[in-house]
Order: sequence, then structure tokens, then C-alpha cells
Amino acid sequence: MISALVLSAPTLLIGWLLYVPVVLWAIWRAPWVEVFADTRRQHILFGTVFALFLLWLVRRDFETGVSYHFIGLTVVTLLLGWPLAIVGALLAQIGVVLLGRQDFSAMGVNGALLIVLPVAVTECCAHLVERMQSRNPFVYIFCSGFFAAALAALLCVLAVLGVLWVDDLFVMPVWLEDFMGYLWLIIFPEAFINAMLVTALVVFCPEWLETFNRTRYLAASRKDDR
Repeated sequence: MISALVLSAPTLLIGWLLYVPVVLWAIWRAPWVEVFADTRRQHILFGTVFALFLLWLVRRDFETGVSYHFIGLTVVTLLLGWPLAIVGALLAQIGVVLLGRQDFSAMGVNGALLIVLPVAVTECCAHLVERMQSRNPFVYIFCSGFFAAALAALLCVLAVLGVLWVDDLFVMPVWLEDFMGYLWLIIFPEAFINAMLVTALVVFCPEWLETFNRTRYLAASRKDDR
């Protein structure tokens, strides 16, 4: 997460211009009829918002104006689908802003980099897995869960560093050339946590996952068991 203190005014404006249209598009595409008609989906949505809110409060703030926290949006995207994932993340982000843990003016940049980007990466990976027509649930767990979360974390870190480098208001650390070693400490935990939650959902509550083809995966598993 980035503080507004290390972002220029044009960057803050661009962040809003990128973030707001995506949020509006997500609100338009969200299956509100199904949500309002199904109390189970309502509970999943609100539970997900609360979980993201708590997850984003557990973070490490640095004096330089940036903070680190787990993203958690890979499993949320697989659970809710991309429109509700963005809407739910927006609600959690608003809660963080109301607590004073994020600058309102930087909501656009943080939303574009840390919400829209990981949701888009996960959605693309899920589409590619679905096009493969695989019948092995492990492919779904690894490619849509572990790999998607790892790739999303990597791209988010690189995108944040790129924005900070372009604005030139953030003092880059002297150990930046050794950053590849530290990068694993960010990527692997993010991937492991998301993959673990996706695995638990596939095993115990596969009907909760909007992107999980229960007919293909579970029917193939039962056939193999026979």
C-alpha cells in the first residue's frame, strides 16, 4: 500500500481515472439478482469483505511511506467472480480508509495496483485453466490458486516500484539490487495462503467457488476412484 505523500498529483489523478471506471463496470456486471436472492451468497460476500478488511489491517508500515500486507484477492476472485471481488475489495478498502490506515486521495492508485491488477491476473489464469478443459482438480488449485497468486504478487510489487520510480518522490532502498532475494519472501507466502484456502474450498465447499467447474472436476475424480 502506498501513501499519498510519495505520490505526485498527476499519479493520484491517473489512479482515480483507472480505478473508478473499473469499479463502475464491476458494479454493472455483478450478479446482484443472484446475490439478493441467495442468502448463502450474501453471507459469503460479507464474510469475504470482513476477512479482507482484517487481512489488510495486519501489515507492516514503513516510515518511507509504503506498507506491506498480504493481498488475498486470488481466492476472493475464484470464490466470488471478478465483479463481486472488486466490489468486495472496494468495501474493505473503504473500511481501511475510514480507520485512517490509508489515504483517501491514494485510494485510486492503491485500488488500481493492489485490487484491479491481482483480480485481473487471477481472472486471466482461471480463464486459461478453463480453456484447458482439465479434469484434474490439482491443475485448478495450482494454476488458478498458487500460480495466479504468485504472479499477482510479483506484478503488484513491480508495478508499485515502477510507479514510485517514475514519481521520484520515494527514496529507493540501497539494497534494491538484492531485491530478487527478498521478492521470494513476498511471493511464496501470498501464493501458499491463497492456494491453501482454495484447496480447502475445493475439498469441503466446492459449490462456493464460482470459477470451479464441479461437473467436470468432481465427476472425473469419482470416475477415477472407481
